[in-house]
Amino acid sequence: MLADPAEVRAHLIAAASAGRSITYSELLQQLGYAFSRPKMRALCKVLARIDELGIVAGEPELAALVVRQSDGLPGQGWWVGSAEQHGHKGSWEGPTARALIDRLQAEAFAYWSDRQR
Repeated sequence: MLADPAEVRAHLIAAASAGRSITYSELLQQLGYAFSRPKMRALCKVLARIDELGIVAGEPELAALVVRQSDGLPGQGWWVGSAEQHGHKGSWEGPTARALIDRLQAEAFAYWSDRQR
């Protein structure tokens, strides 16, 4: 794996507690890597594992917090792996996609801000 899932999870929880998303580039930088597509794809595998474990623990998804700098939405890896479980079958961009991500991020922000006080 690119990074220890516990370390990545800690960065995501910090972002969620602060009520903000984080770009792929920012997260890779925090992990000590420069952005590259192969590193981003490797990071996506770690994010998927973190969400698998979080769902079992009854926690909201954290991977939806990791977004593209260009539009503030998750990349293709998230949409291919997670969108259908939320009933989303449309475009990975636009108002419907934005509404789904806003909802998932709000759930993570509320959950983790309550636990960090």
